[in-house]
Amino acid sequence: MAVETMQAVVKTAAQPGAAVVTRQTPRPGPGQVLIRVLAASICGTDHHVYAWDDWAAHRVRPPVTMGHECAGEVVELGSGAGGVQVGDLVSVETHVTCGVCYPCRTGQEHICEKVSILGVDQDGAFADYLVVPAKNAWVNAKGTDPALAAIQEPFGNAVHTALATPLIGRRVAVIGVGPIGLMATAIARAAGAEQVVAVDLSAYRLEMAQRMGADAVVDASREDSTEALRRLTKSRGLDVVLEMSGSERALDQALAACANGATVALLGLPPAPIRIDLGNRVIMKGITLLGITGRRMFETWYRGQALQASGRVDLTPLITHRLPLTEVAQAMDLLASGDAAKIVLIPGGV
Repeated sequence: MAVETMQAVVKTAAQPGAAVVTRQTPRPGPGQVLIRVLAASICGTDHHVYAWDDWAAHRVRPPVTMGHECAGEVVELGSGAGGVQVGDLVSVETHVTCGVCYPCRTGQEHICEKVSILGVDQDGAFADYLVVPAKNAWVNAKGTDPALAAIQEPFGNAVHTALATPLIGRRVAVIGVGPIGLMATAIARAAGAEQVVAVDLSAYRLEMAQRMGADAVVDASREDSTEALRRLTKSRGLDVVLEMSGSERALDQALAACANGATVALLGLPPAPIRIDLGNRVIMKGITLLGITGRRMFETWYRGQALQASGRVDLTPLITHRLPLTEVAQAMDLLASGDAAKIVLIPGGV
């Protein structure tokens, strides 16, 4: 049984920052489970909310508990909750779907028209306890490191993006090698890409991209990435781009480096609307643009589990920092610096 109150990181007002506050511990309703959070990792979306950029200002309605990537122990079941048991170590699928809209009823629950995202549209995981629908809990093997279990949700994003188009024998660029880009680098290598090139502004992350399987890296702060990508592909151009940065300039340069007929999978979330030269960069080159959101529930979870169980993808090196939940401000600064991969917050302290 959970205690009556808990600590939580709350976006209390429509402005940058967040506060660590005491809140009532939630109780599970019908079909829900109560999870004692053991690890919660930070992602780019959390930083959007924390920094309060244009996207966050138009989407988030404070007060809301932040965070969504997490893992924890099931401590209580609501009536009718099935598929999990008290004591299970679970990861959380953070998109809570309606189940009745057209996409949900036609096998595309990941693009539910009424989706509610933890830490964005409803209270999230940067807290001691979290309530989610039982169907959103993914049971992990006993003994799994909770920090590793916490990053299964963003790994699903990488799986969804990377495997949205065939990669075998293709020349692939991963644009933006934050944590999900690093995961996508490893997936592209495991999936049989002929060449995997990582592009970023951070020397730290580019070095890590090589550890995760990149054949070559491009430091876009030091050289023109279009020219570099053309050179690395021997002027043939890219067959596939996995765009993780959300940067207008990075996307434009990647499109310019694409071969005719290439596929560009877009996961990076721009902080504001961007402009694309559709005529020259997309239409005349016959480029296919794929908008990627979330994970295919739960196909992507099974595919991600298989990639790890086979030994072809190891996510352990990506967990670079573990900090107490109360040090969220330090964690956000560290994320913004680029000198980190996955930063994991631990309720109750490390």
